[in-house]
Amino acid sequence: MKQVKPKKFLGQHFLKDLSIAKAIADTVDKHPSLPILEVGPGMGVLTQYLITKDRIVDVVEIDYESVAYLHENYPQLEGHIIEDDFLKMSLDKLFDGSPFVLTGNYPYNISSQIFFKMLDNKDRIPLCTGMIQREVAQRLAAPPGSKTYGILSVLVQAWYDVEYLFTVSEGVFNPPPKVKSAVISMRRNEVTDLGCDEALFKNVVKTTFNQRRKTLRNSIKPLVPAGHPILADEIFNKRPEQLSVADFIGLTNMVAEAREKDRVKQGEF
Repeated sequence: MKQVKPKKFLGQHFLKDLSIAKAIADTVDKHPSLPILEVGPGMGVLTQYLITKDRIVDVVEIDYESVAYLHENYPQLEGHIIEDDFLKMSLDKLFDGSPFVLTGNYPYNISSQIFFKMLDNKDRIPLCTGMIQREVAQRLAAPPGSKTYGILSVLVQAWYDVEYLFTVSEGVFNPPPKVKSAVISMRRNEVTDLGCDEALFKNVVKTTFNQRRKTLRNSIKPLVPAGHPILADEIFNKRPEQLSVADFIGLTNMVAEAREKDRVKQGEF
């Protein structure tokens, strides 16, 4: 069967360097016994190394040409090729509800969305690895105070230990992307409860970073009315990129307490 033509609208950039493909495949060995879900296998350059690891490997692919190619060239995947959109599919029944490792040479145009879905399924995904746009990888691993530290950094680092593994140049892909790529590893940390309202935590992080050039005193206004007493706290003099995950948890609890006091004051109890 002829090779699959990369499709721009799917963000496809097929990796050609087999040594890099093997190195990416080996990142799943941090959890050596769990089944693997590969997102966007394309023509199987990464898959060929994953299926040698003596454990279940499922692949999810939205491109019908790639699905046909995999069926023809990888008989070992019979019954394990899922033709679907990873962002829309339910992961609940995958691997009979057991934990699994997520990996892939992720499409650049949806990589952030993939990681938000990982967070929604964090109790099922103790390890996520793979290759993404270098800029996104830097954002994921960025420490507080960095220019690249943002919403994705905080939300992912709250639940995962992120490791930037290595950079990949443009020339090893077909077609070459306009940016460099990077391989990352995200391993579930020991946190089981943030110690705050998780939905409000997300809201606080997104609200403050959406106006990252402003101090918290100004960016938090959609959640805490201007002039509220808690805004006198020193933390509100800072900008969001200066706050650690622990700081954001503390801030979330402050916002929650302030909102609860306001509800009680207004007779909403």
